[in-house]
Amino acid sequence: MRATYLHGEGDIRLTDTPQPEIEHPTDAIVRVTAACVCGSDLWGYRGARGGEARRIGHEFVGVVEEVGAEVRTLRAGDFVIAPFVVSDGTCGPCRDGVQTSCVNGGAWGSTSRAGERLDGAQAQWVRAPFADGTLVATPVTPADSLVPALLSLSDVMGTGHHAAVSAGVSPGDTAVVVGDGAVGLCAVLAATRLGAERVIAMSRHADRQRLATRFGATDIVATRGDEGVAEVAELLGGRGADAVLECVGTKESMRQALDSVRPGGRVGYVGVPAGGPELPIGQMFSNNIAVAGGVAPVRHYLDALLADVLDGKLDPGPVFDSEYPLERVADAYRDMSDRKVIKPLLKP
Repeated sequence: MRATYLHGEGDIRLTDTPQPEIEHPTDAIVRVTAACVCGSDLWGYRGARGGEARRIGHEFVGVVEEVGAEVRTLRAGDFVIAPFVVSDGTCGPCRDGVQTSCVNGGAWGSTSRAGERLDGAQAQWVRAPFADGTLVATPVTPADSLVPALLSLSDVMGTGHHAAVSAGVSPGDTAVVVGDGAVGLCAVLAATRLGAERVIAMSRHADRQRLATRFGATDIVATRGDEGVAEVAELLGGRGADAVLECVGTKESMRQALDSVRPGGRVGYVGVPAGGPELPIGQMFSNNIAVAGGVAPVRHYLDALLADVLDGKLDPGPVFDSEYPLERVADAYRDMSDRKVIKPLLKP
């Protein structure tokens, strides 16, 4: 079979590799029907991470082809969504709804906390450890038109939702979203879903501004820094937002978030830390600003979001604005890195 490997900066290759087999009785083998490239995948692609060549990708949906003897909730033929982190479903963090901290788990394409190498998901087949705790089956095989929305639930929609939940977005709130990548756009959708009355998307790109508006943004702010803060305040009658959703992960984006929230307001952060984001405790203390967030436990949110997608109440699918066959995975990385596309969907 074929799988995607990152060999170094700018070096993505599709490589022949052995097809996975059941190794543990809790495993399942999944035939991948759709995967995608994540913004965090670009870190290594841009040279931020060194090391040996590694199989890459952590978002996928597919069809179960085989299950181990101890798998109880899945069977061959099930269509499944794979959250971006493997979780056993039984440890303390999993029971608490923080599956991203599973004591035995880890992200696809990495080494688990238990020391097991996990398959990268930009491939034709994937071995899924702890299948019962990790994979979520849909009630029926979905139509092809639903696949992009379902794929978004493996990461970006759940992550945007975590930003909104962490910021305590409630009906009638005003919300600002810092970041216009796939997660930021899904955060706009999440804030709208949770009842925010006004949602301001901070975006400099016309295509992303259009999608943010489609997802429920009432206003667009293209400026940054003090000018952006002033524009947000002007839109909100001289005060900051009730909730700010930080979806980038840099020092500048966190500063933008903290400066855009009102006294007594809340910041939910999900941007993967890059570039040294810091928390100014003095500012937070003086203004009673609450900050919460982190790695999104998308498995915890998946059942509720899936129900809304299947009921037609939620459609994050348009965040995928391009589709590539797996043979063109290197093109998908290049185009996303060059900001020609928002989020590429890969078809094995």
